[in-house]
Amino acid sequence: MPSIDAVPEGEGLYVSRKKIYPKDVSGPFRRFKWAMLIVTLAIYYVTPWIRWSRGPDMPDQAVLIDLVNTRFYFFFIEIWPQEFYYVAGLLIMAGLGLFLVTSVVGRAWCGYACPQTVWTDLYLWVERRLEGDRNRQIRLDKAPWTLSKVSIRVIKHAIFLVIAVATGGAWVFYFADAPTLAMDLLTGQAAFAAYAAIGVLTFTTYALGGLMREQVCTYMCPWPRIQGAMLDEKSLVVTYNDWRGEPRGKHRKTALEPDAPPLGDCIDCDACVAVCPMGIDIRNGQQLECITCALCIDACDGVMEKLGKPKGLIAYSTLERYEACCSSGGCGTQKSLQPSLQVTPGSMFKTRAVLYFGLWAAVGVALTVALLTRDSLDANIRHDRNPQFVTLSDGSIRNGYQIKILNKRLEPRRFQISVEGAPRALLRRAGSKEPAAPTISVLAPADDVLDFRLLVERPRIAINESFRRFKFRVVDTARGEEGRYAASFHAPSSFDAGP
Repeated sequence: MPSIDAVPEGEGLYVSRKKIYPKDVSGPFRRFKWAMLIVTLAIYYVTPWIRWSRGPDMPDQAVLIDLVNTRFYFFFIEIWPQEFYYVAGLLIMAGLGLFLVTSVVGRAWCGYACPQTVWTDLYLWVERRLEGDRNRQIRLDKAPWTLSKVSIRVIKHAIFLVIAVATGGAWVFYFADAPTLAMDLLTGQAAFAAYAAIGVLTFTTYALGGLMREQVCTYMCPWPRIQGAMLDEKSLVVTYNDWRGEPRGKHRKTALEPDAPPLGDCIDCDACVAVCPMGIDIRNGQQLECITCALCIDACDGVMEKLGKPKGLIAYSTLERYEACCSSGGCGTQKSLQPSLQVTPGSMFKTRAVLYFGLWAAVGVALTVALLTRDSLDANIRHDRNPQFVTLSDGSIRNGYQIKILNKRLEPRRFQISVEGAPRALLRRAGSKEPAAPTISVLAPADDVLDFRLLVERPRIAINESFRRFKFRVVDTARGEEGRYAASFHAPSSFDAGP
């Protein structure tokens, strides 16, 4: 790292941002970015409004994070708090998927699907519709403030804010019934937390996507620094093929000089720089700021097509292929054999990519198997802390247990509770007037937790060290589904079994 003394005179360690005016471009990569923008925004804004019938007294929102009732609903899947490992598994899959994509095709996530990229693209589209393309925007910025300029800027930022508010509004709809919450928000009856969340997300969307833009990717996001550990010579990255483009120069001027050396295919038009949303020159090699959106490829291919030259001067390629081309003076004998997307088996089936995919698939299979085989019954049993036992008038010992039975089905279920490994134990629900019995029956409400206190009584003669550990057996009387849960029976330490 250079010292302060090494900084050129007149330049500071920190410089003000120079606004970037990305030029609009057409081509396959730009169309793919539009498709990704439309799909991702549609999923984000529309998903909370999709309905999914789950039965009476159940939420009918397809995707819902119900914090009040501690549930996560995703179409036909319902996740309880104690099943959070499913969410953790999905996050692990998302991370491994990101590693896999980066290893194979570089920062494709950053270039096409990252929320910062998507909303920035949307804001740029609005800006171009109101202020025009690159050259008109530059002229407008330099022009004096007039009523027309003020009107354009006010309208632009008003639309930016509307988009930001819609972004925050869509987010809170994931945490409550969307139609109900929308009406509450409009009538001022929603909770303060909803308005606060919308306010925070409105500010961040407007600031990050509308104002800061490329600065977020360069200075705030850690991913550009992490991704370097996942790239190798077989990873696809946006590459300027300087073995073909250099020396660059204006061909028309050179044609008038008979002794001038031959030039490469690059005519130094800076079209690749003009379209870059990060404001970099890909001809300078791999750079931290590059998000591999490939718009420079579209721009360069368009220029090459007009000049009657083969496309692929800038292309998605691997460093391995690039080095091979440099050492041989070109890939093969014809420079025309350079597509803009040079996918090779080596870039797809390398060891690192196969490892990432294997781990990703393993986690996905494990989650699927766990989801398909999970029980719709679960129970939590906790022994009373104080008192741990009570000696009854006939000499028998009674213990108390707090029982929570989780009924994960969307219908009420009757369960029969008994004990195993505790001879002559009798059960009675606390507060019940029914006499103690070897088994009791309870009714658990649909998709809810039945919470009650259970008393277990055992005669003195049946208690010894061998039978102080036992199990509760909970059986669904209709379906036969059952579960066994370990528990312990407390008695005085000096208690001796005997008649």
